[in-house]
Amino acid sequence: MKPVPAQFDPVEAMARARHEFGEHGGVNLSIEASTTFTVMHAEVMPEIFQGRRGPDSGGCYLYGRHFNPTVYALGHQLAAMEGAEAGYCTSSGMGAIAAALLQLCGHGDHIVASDTIYGGTYALLNDYLREKSGIVTDFVDISDLAAVERACGNGTRVLYAEGIANPTLKVADIPRLAEIAHRHDAMLVIDNTFSPLILSPLQLGADVVVHSLTKFISGASDIVAGAVLGRTAFIQQLMDLHTGSLMLLGPTMDPHQAFELSLRLPHLALRVAEHSRRAKVFAERMAAQGVPVIYPGLHTHPGHALLSQMAHTDYGCGGVLCIDLETRARADDFMELLQNRYRFGYMAVSLGYFDTLMSCSGASTSSELSAEARDRAGISPGLVRLSIGITGGLEQRWAQLDAALSDVGLIVRST
Repeated sequence: MKPVPAQFDPVEAMARARHEFGEHGGVNLSIEASTTFTVMHAEVMPEIFQGRRGPDSGGCYLYGRHFNPTVYALGHQLAAMEGAEAGYCTSSGMGAIAAALLQLCGHGDHIVASDTIYGGTYALLNDYLREKSGIVTDFVDISDLAAVERACGNGTRVLYAEGIANPTLKVADIPRLAEIAHRHDAMLVIDNTFSPLILSPLQLGADVVVHSLTKFISGASDIVAGAVLGRTAFIQQLMDLHTGSLMLLGPTMDPHQAFELSLRLPHLALRVAEHSRRAKVFAERMAAQGVPVIYPGLHTHPGHALLSQMAHTDYGCGGVLCIDLETRARADDFMELLQNRYRFGYMAVSLGYFDTLMSCSGASTSSELSAEARDRAGISPGLVRLSIGITGGLEQRWAQLDAALSDVGLIVRST
């Protein structure tokens, strides 16, 4: 196992990257709301179009869909957090994923992907790219490294996985997956949405990291956004005026959103650590009472030892846990109790919000998978995903959760 380099601290790296001042010396960077940018000399404009001038070569900007100073600054901060050479932000997580995959693959190419991923990503790979671009994906159990190896072939261009899988919380062995990908001249792309700061995939051998910034990085469920992070050459390819997926497909982030997100990065570590702390306490208490809880911070979780080897332990094991209530009806009863009787959280998709969000994955964010695919991925009809919030007192929230567990019969009280 290749551990994270001891000298790499994602929070310290991100803090060092936060050096942009506002236009008039403000402690926060300015919002550059212009859609187009002035050049002072006529000969500069064709040099920008030819790729000889840009933000890092002459400080030249062209057009908001290409590079924007505020969005560029946010990408620089996120790249520092991941230990990437460069990064750029998009209008959604799916925009980031789609652009990265389309940049790496062409018609007839092959992708090997985890069989346990976000439903929207599954639909992109299984349906959209196959039908629209002739890009074929094979889905495998990402923890079965022999199966991953067998699935890769001469035409494989990408090996795709989530660092901590949605919704089953399976942990990807990033160093070993990187070895397999590189043996087949493929790129390892890791979605790190569930584990910002916890995992540093690029430091573990991955080639590209994508994020849905909508989730933990935003923290308030008020911004839809994404990011692609990797080598400078790859980000430049994405922004190429002739063949760049970000430039030509146009999933452009608004600079106002970039500014808002930049203000949330300094306290991301505090939030992630607290989400993780509460999730672990709840998971441990439920496990002790025999509740079928899934959480990678539990020693009984199949990926616990692996995550412990790869993770920055200061930030815990993530803020998401799952409870398997076996049937959809029982899951629905449980969530309605938590929301409507005990005010524990909200029945809503997404995660990383400051309040708890809960959903029955098979009927919501994993519904794009067929019943057979959900069964292979280990997503039971009654699997409830809980993104644990950080509001209210921990003991108050535990009492609410404990009461609902008792009401649905997952905890039997002694008399």
